[in-house]
This record gives sequence, C-alpha cells and structure tokens, in this order.
Amino acid sequence: MANKFAIVTGASTGIGFELASIAAENGYDLLVVADEPLIEAAGQHFKQHGVEVIAVESDLSLLQGVDTLLAAAKGRQVDLLCANAGRGLGHAFLDQEVSDWRRVIDTNITGTLYLLQHVLKAMVARDDGKVLITGSIAGFIPGSFQAVYNGSKAFVDSFADAIRNEIKGSKGVTITTLMPGPVETEFFDRAGMLDTSVGSSDTKSHPADVARDGWEALMKGEAHIVSGWKNKVQAALAHVTPAAALAERHRKMAEPGSANKG
Repeated sequence: MANKFAIVTGASTGIGFELASIAAENGYDLLVVADEPLIEAAGQHFKQHGVEVIAVESDLSLLQGVDTLLAAAKGRQVDLLCANAGRGLGHAFLDQEVSDWRRVIDTNITGTLYLLQHVLKAMVARDDGKVLITGSIAGFIPGSFQAVYNGSKAFVDSFADAIRNEIKGSKGVTITTLMPGPVETEFFDRAGMLDTSVGSSDTKSHPADVARDGWEALMKGEAHIVSGWKNKVQAALAHVTPAAALAERHRKMAEPGSANKG
C-alpha cells in the first residue's frame, strides 16, 4: 500500500481518466468513481502503475451515491481529491425535461459540494491535503442553449474561490480550480450536442493536456488554471465583454444545427 491516497471522480474517460492516470504514475493509491460500468476497465488500467485501485460505479448526482463512494474509502485518509465528475446538457432550456436539468445541477453542484464538505473537513482538521475542482471557462459565459451547464460551472468557479478564502488559515490545504474550454471527450455526445458548432469542432483540447495542466497547478498549490492559451484569451475577454454579446456568441457555438451553418 502506498503512503498517498487519491479520490478521482468522473474517472472512466476524459479528463478524469487522465488525472487518475497521472496520480497513479505518481504513486497514489486510487479510489476512482463514475456512473458507468466502464469504470471497472479504467480501474484495471490504473493498476499497471503498481498502486492499489478501488473502482466504484456510483451516481454522484445522488447523496447516496456520494455516500457509496465515501464508504468505499473505508476511513482511509484522503491526501488528494480530484472533484471532476460533471454532466452537460444542450438544447433550449424550455425544451428540456426537468429530470435532465436537475441531474446536471445535482451532479455538478449538489454532489460535488457534498463530497467536498466531507473531504475538506478532514483535510482542514489535520491541515494537510490537496483538492482539484474541475470548473470551466463556461462559467464566465452566459450559455445560450447550454444555460444550465454554464450556470452550474459559474457556481462551481465562484464557490471554489469562496471556500479557498474561508480556509486560508489552513496553510497545508490547497484548492485548485481547473478551468478548461471545450475538450475532446464524450461530453458533447452525452449532452446531445454533436450537431452544434462547438460539438463538431476539431479544435477542442485533448484531455491529457488539460489534465497535465491541472496536475501541475495542483502540485504547485495554485488557485486557478485556465488550460490552453486560446481559452486564456477567451476567459480574459469574457470579463470585459457585455453579457448580451457573450450570450449571442455562445448561441452561434451551441445552438442545435449550428454545425451545418456557414
């Protein structure tokens, strides 16, 4: 058993898979979770690095799902948490089912906060631990045709800043917010956005690059990292561009059928 223990959520594919791989390469035993059976195969992959791996299939939009994850840790000290699980949802808000937009909120916000509160309490008590929260530059932009997702990431980005300040007396605990732009993962397929300009774009970031940026910032104890220079520019512009203009720009990227518009 290694001396270090990490929890990585949303670890079956994408950024979470890459973060878990990096953690395993760096000698962390792992507890990895996702809401799909593929997490078992991912867990076997991480074991090649010679660390102990526990893989859990659980729905983190439910408090019971988070409890299942925490129970699997069996009381072991969590040295590192990558709170990466997230869910997207495209199309017009008025056309969405209540159950669908609630699951986005419950995954991205409620389940994330419930997990963070549990893990951070123990970290602050011993004044030691590292947390990486996957936010998004989407949190800076009114997300026409992706409104609930962008709103949830605005919450996450803001929440991380607030909690970082609340625990600033605990010098041994760091909270890093990873804020990527569009990433080449299953996100857009699951969100029903493959027919959009952003979903069909071939310029999205690679999840391994995003994860590496996040890991390096996490190890340095940095507060924020916007992954990719184009996203850094976009994030900077979002702070000085009127909300109406940002919403219209997002509409052109995320409106259903926009992939086929000139």
